[in-house]
Amino acid sequence: SPSNYLYMTYGGSFSDLLPDDNKVFSAVVLGGGSYRIGTSVEFDWCAVSCSRKLQDSGWRSIIVNCNPETVSTDYNSSDRLYFEELSVERILDITDVERPVGIICSMGGQLPNRLAKPLSEAGLKLLGHRADSIDTAEDRARFSALLDKLEIGQPRWVGATHPDEIQRFIKDVGFPVLIRPSYVLSGAAMSVAYDDESLQYCLTQASDISPDHPVVISEFIVGAREIELDGVAKNGEILTAIVSEHIENAGVHSGDATLVVPAQRLYVETVRRVKRAGRAIAQGLNLNGPFNMQFLAKGNEIKVIECNARAARSFPFVSKAVGLNLADVATDVMIGVKPKLSRFNEDELPYVGVKAAMFSFKRLGGADPILGVEMASTGEVGCIGENVDQALLLAMEASGVFAPKKGVLVSSGSEKEKLRFLPAARTLVALNIPLFGTPGTAQYLRDHGIPVTSLAWPEEDKFDVIKAVKEGLVDFVINIPKDTQRKE
Repeated sequence: SPSNYLYMTYGGSFSDLLPDDNKVFSAVVLGGGSYRIGTSVEFDWCAVSCSRKLQDSGWRSIIVNCNPETVSTDYNSSDRLYFEELSVERILDITDVERPVGIICSMGGQLPNRLAKPLSEAGLKLLGHRADSIDTAEDRARFSALLDKLEIGQPRWVGATHPDEIQRFIKDVGFPVLIRPSYVLSGAAMSVAYDDESLQYCLTQASDISPDHPVVISEFIVGAREIELDGVAKNGEILTAIVSEHIENAGVHSGDATLVVPAQRLYVETVRRVKRAGRAIAQGLNLNGPFNMQFLAKGNEIKVIECNARAARSFPFVSKAVGLNLADVATDVMIGVKPKLSRFNEDELPYVGVKAAMFSFKRLGGADPILGVEMASTGEVGCIGENVDQALLLAMEASGVFAPKKGVLVSSGSEKEKLRFLPAARTLVALNIPLFGTPGTAQYLRDHGIPVTSLAWPEEDKFDVIKAVKEGLVDFVINIPKDTQRKE
């Protein structure tokens, strides 16, 4: 075959001859494996960018991946492609044939990142982060100990191996708490418990609580903002890092959240503290490649959620928004080349970028459209505008959320949220868009001189809010629950 699609076999007695490209150095880049929620095209972009940067630097690029839907498995994305599973055994077989300088595990997402330690123990050289750095970032106890040593705040947590430990922890910190089973990808089976009833349901989903499979219970900080720091470090020193913020409060998975670059609503002191903590963590882990750190902020107090010693799904959007390819910079670092970097401040960009998630709820019968700590999105779009409002509206429209025409149904929750909604309600009335509200919201709007039609709660009248939606009376719903009851 003239293509470079390669595969390993147990049954062969000899290998096919490979053309000699006269390249001295080679590196194996691990892709993201099969597409699923949490591992998709964002990580493929990172792997392909890394491969092409290797080729531009005169290295032979060897990609290992097993998904025909990806760009990384196109014949022109690498010098050699092994269409194989991402397992320790198969990768060792490939490196026996190719004899690369090293292997890159930090560009394909969580799956290759998990393979870094066993591959290192098998004798392969890792290009980029050391196996111990990756393990410290991934191991909750080791990373927590590092944060304590660095005197950096973190939400309180416990690795529970028995239900009694969970009860003692909740007695100390109270509800709500975040439930995180062991060894999960993209928040799988993670959930937030607001009371004893929801706690029992969450633990049932986690299924196995034992010394071998501890469940991590973390303090959940209500009303906190979530901030991300994407960048590249070399020998523990950050070369470049970009701060972005989530529009949604903490509690929505970072893959589902609406991301803004540069950050628009953060205090200068908050950004300063995030960058200072990032520098300390990078030095503490001795990072040598791409990284993503996630923080909580409430007021000016920050707490660290986690550090990923790898490229993150936010890398493509952030790179394009600021005009700096983070994957290229990381590849230079990993192969020992000095990256070409000019000092810049993302706050000086003449535009704002917004990344919005796309969902497939309409295609999945019985799917719960409420976002939470478990990732649910199946795609994303990125838009830029002169300001955050323009960029956000463009991103919403690009992701399939269109301006209402028939009517808007509002259930605005607490008194505070009702008050915040008043300016928007007056704007909708000025645009001649009919307003509908649940009884409490409708009464509040009437009291403030805003015309609105009241609709009953579900099953409380023949024509309730559910029927109004089903019959097309409204085409936009704003629902802000005032508590965690299923009815809300």
